[in-house]
Amino acid sequence: MQVRPLGSTGLTVTPLCIGTAALGNLPDQYGYEVGEPQAVATMNRVFAGPANFVDTSNNYGDGDSERRIGKALAEVGGLPAGFVLATKVDPLPGQSDFSGRRVRESVAESIERLGVDRLQLIYLHDPERISLDEAMSADGAVRALVRLREEGIIGHLGVAGGPIDLMRRYLATGLFQAVISHNRFTLIDQSAEPLLADAVERDVAFINAAPYGGGILVKGPEAQPKYRYEPAARPIIDRVKAMHKACAGHEVPLAAAALQFSLREPRIASTIVGISRPERIDQTLRFAEWPVPAVLWEELAPLITIGRNGVD
Repeated sequence: MQVRPLGSTGLTVTPLCIGTAALGNLPDQYGYEVGEPQAVATMNRVFAGPANFVDTSNNYGDGDSERRIGKALAEVGGLPAGFVLATKVDPLPGQSDFSGRRVRESVAESIERLGVDRLQLIYLHDPERISLDEAMSADGAVRALVRLREEGIIGHLGVAGGPIDLMRRYLATGLFQAVISHNRFTLIDQSAEPLLADAVERDVAFINAAPYGGGILVKGPEAQPKYRYEPAARPIIDRVKAMHKACAGHEVPLAAAALQFSLREPRIASTIVGISRPERIDQTLRFAEWPVPAVLWEELAPLITIGRNGVD
C-alpha cells in the first residue's frame, strides 16, 4: 500500500488502518473471545504486513488491547520503522472522571502498556461523555492534551467520537490535526459528510472507522441484524439485503464493496478495520483489492444515497 499524508501531522499512513478493539477481548460487544496468544500473533502479523497504521485505546478491554500490542512490540523489538501507532485517552472503566488529571493518567498508562517513550498520535475519545465547556476548561481534558504535546510526551492531537455536530465544534477550536468518525460514512449512513468537509477545509486528517457498520455489511442482516451495535431498523435491513443481492449479481462480496466505499473516497486519509486474528488481515486485503465494476457502483448508488442524512 502506498502511504499518504495524515493531514498536517507530517506523518504518512496507509489507506488501511488496523483497529484493535477486539484484541482487548470484548465478547459482549463482538460475540467472541480473543485470548492473549491470538492477539499477540495477530499484531505480529500486522507488523510484518503492508499496513503501517494501528489504532487502539486506553480502555479497550480495560487496557488489554494496549498491553497485548505492547507485548507484540517487545517481541519484534519495538515499533517497526515507518509505523504509526495511535491511541486514545479515556476515563477509568466504569467511571466518569474525564478531567485533565485523568487525561495525564491515561497517557501515562498507555505509554507503560505499549512500552514506548512517547505517543505519536492520541485522540480525545468519545468526548460526548462531557460537555465541550468542561473539556476546554483550564483544568480540562483538551488543555491537558495541549500541555502534554508542548512537553513532547505526545506528538499530535486528534478527537474521536460519534455525534457529528460535536466533532465539528472540536475541529473549530483549531487544536486537532486528526478526527475519527465511526459508523457514519458507510454504505448505510453518510451523515459524516459535513465533518468530512470541515476536515478537508482545515487540513485535518479524516479517519473513517467501522466501514462494516459493526458487522452487518460483512455477515449480512440475517447473521448480524445490528447497525452501530444496536438492532437495525427494518428499512436498514431491507437496504442491506438489496445491496447484498446487487453485489452477488457481480460476484463481489458485500464486505468488499463496503470497504472500498470508504477506500475510494479521496478525502479519507485512512479507514480503520478491526482485526481479531492473523488470517483476517489477508482477508481484508483481498476485500480492498477485489475488482468492483463501475456498473455495480451505479446499481448501489440509489441504495447508498438514502443514508446521506443518517439513519436515526
